[in-house]
Amino acid sequence: MKIIILKNHLKSGLDIIGKVGTDNNYTALPVLKNFLMETVDNKIKLLATNLEMAVTAFVPGKVIEGGIFTIPFNIFNSVINNIQSERINLEIEGNQLFIKTDNYQAKIHIGKKDDFPIIPQIKNELFMEISSTLIKSAFMSIVGAGQVSDIKPELSGALFDFQNNYFKIAATDSFRLAEKIIINTQFKTEIEDNFRVIIPLKTIHEIIRNFKDENNGIKIYFDPNQVLFKSENCEIISRLISGEFPDYQAIIPQAFETEAILEKEQLISALKLTSSFTDKLNEIKILIKEGSKNIEVFSSNQIVGESNYLIPAKIKGAGMEIIFNWRFLMDGIKSVNSENIFLGFNGGNRPVLIKSQGDISCFYILMPINPS
Repeated sequence: MKIIILKNHLKSGLDIIGKVGTDNNYTALPVLKNFLMETVDNKIKLLATNLEMAVTAFVPGKVIEGGIFTIPFNIFNSVINNIQSERINLEIEGNQLFIKTDNYQAKIHIGKKDDFPIIPQIKNELFMEISSTLIKSAFMSIVGAGQVSDIKPELSGALFDFQNNYFKIAATDSFRLAEKIIINTQFKTEIEDNFRVIIPLKTIHEIIRNFKDENNGIKIYFDPNQVLFKSENCEIISRLISGEFPDYQAIIPQAFETEAILEKEQLISALKLTSSFTDKLNEIKILIKEGSKNIEVFSSNQIVGESNYLIPAKIKGAGMEIIFNWRFLMDGIKSVNSENIFLGFNGGNRPVLIKSQGDISCFYILMPINPS
């Protein structure tokens, strides 16, 4: 192999595969601490895997002589990040890769392609296509409600439920739940059969991190065991989680004893201020008095003191008070993409529903903390 590449192009590719490339602690398979570099047409392909997921980046470069090899990610990434020159020459001689600039040279021992794990391919040619901005926004609105669990592996992923005229994604950790629906006018597909799969949360975080916010389409392919997200410069293929996602429809409230509409940023400010006075359980209390035009956000700590914040709100229904983990509540509020936020309550012991005012495509449900 002999190529010439710009540092910023190479660095952008390493950043894409970096989390997978540095997340491997498999002592039995030290090759997983390597990544694969290969020339493909006039691009350079970089690929890292942890056996559960593989991330590929394609970066431009001048290919003088093609080739393929594996190389330790950490040392190669450190060298590239600290090189000052913009133009970098990469050349293989024997079992060594030479990295050259005008005033610097290094050589790193490389590995063989045959020692690197084979990345499974999806043979299904049917796919759906959706803008990267939309799918990223959808994933960001639900991923905060999930949590990796060794006891319940199905909760370590997000449900992807495809129907003829829409698909919905959902995540839950049993204390909170988020769902987002995307209708068929927002994506293209030739897939006809309905299906449900569970995509690992770690994969979703990689999708959010690596795909750019743009209207260019991401193609999504499925088979019974894997999912592939593919754009022009990035591919992420991941195993799916086996098992049944919880049937959560019964816990979605259909009516509310108390409803409130208020400014999102005011509620965020209130939580930030009052959180300084919470104890290790992160408890804050929301109070609504009968006939009031304000919501009170209150917290107290026997050592520090107490804090309360009044937020103007349009309130309908009965007065009430309810206790939340403020961090979980903040996650739900931040998932709302509007200036005003809707809160629906059914007393102090039942879950609250959080959504954008007038938007039925997305919601977040949070269980309260039972008062001690």
